[in-house]
Amino acid sequence: MRKFTTLQFLFIFSISLLAQIPSGYYNTAVGKADAALKTALFNKIAAHTERTYDNLWTDFQTTDKRADGKVWDMYSSCTFTFGTHQDSGSGGGAECQYYNREHSFPKSWFSNGTPMHSDLFHLYPTDKFVNNQRGNYPFGETNGSTTYSNGSKLGTSSFSGYTGTVFEPANEYKGDFARTYFYMVTAYEDKVANWISEHLASNSFPAFNSWTISLLLKWNNNDPVSIKETNRNNAVYGIQGNRNPFIDYPMLAEHIWGTKKGTPWSITSGINDLKIEFSVSPNPASKFLNVKTDEQNTTYRIISLNGMLVESKKLNTSGTISIEQLNDGMYFIELQMGNRKAIKKFVVNN
Repeated sequence: MRKFTTLQFLFIFSISLLAQIPSGYYNTAVGKADAALKTALFNKIAAHTERTYDNLWTDFQTTDKRADGKVWDMYSSCTFTFGTHQDSGSGGGAECQYYNREHSFPKSWFSNGTPMHSDLFHLYPTDKFVNNQRGNYPFGETNGSTTYSNGSKLGTSSFSGYTGTVFEPANEYKGDFARTYFYMVTAYEDKVANWISEHLASNSFPAFNSWTISLLLKWNNNDPVSIKETNRNNAVYGIQGNRNPFIDYPMLAEHIWGTKKGTPWSITSGINDLKIEFSVSPNPASKFLNVKTDEQNTTYRIISLNGMLVESKKLNTSGTISIEQLNDGMYFIELQMGNRKAIKKFVVNN
């Protein structure tokens, strides 16, 4: 079995501290709420290095690479190799043939304008077939029967306030897409009033219509920011020079559109609300990991050091988790209940 030395642990820990939020990056947003907060964020993140559309193929190899080196596709469970399965303009009549460049915020909504057309924060590599099936339909929730390999669906909206056809992402990525949409109407606050979509209200604030606000806040709360999402935010920052503030501080959405409207935002806003206590033992662990918490009906996620989701299951208060399937090494365990979460490291020595 491979053992971790103190030096190896310190090296891995130092890597996890790289690419943090720059000191003072959000200072101009502190103390603001509602429309003023959104505008302060716009002034911070709007300016960025514009990518060409062709640049994205290479950028994805930095922003959307799984731990195994394959393409991280949020629309399917397919395994794609960068370059080899890149869309060349033909095929794509079924899942798992090619990946292409998906505008998760469809380009027709902003008339294919720039720099939105190539903004990495809403462009993702996705299965070509599922991408084509989604088309320009808005995101939503549905009881429809058209389901794709990772659980994403297409069908008539079942969410109050909209009755048209919608595309519903897999549960583990709903928060990712909600925070993507928060970014788009904030980074392009000076343009969004002229965009046309079933999600938009033809104004700069609140920018979204009421049913969309309810939907996105729900997704933001139910699917907290993951390590994968944080890593991608840092990677895009390294390429474009701007960040998605709703990944760095997901409570911002509540201060702009939700339950904390009218309450000035601070860097520490929501920390007490989000606090969740738990412990793991033994550490290092072999075969089984004991998780102790006073919380009810939580979900745990086991995540590799590279941000790859290994396992996700429900946990009723304390419990014992089998880790026999894990290779030796270091992992994160993330305990969540709604938008509350906490993360701890543990080592496996099976």
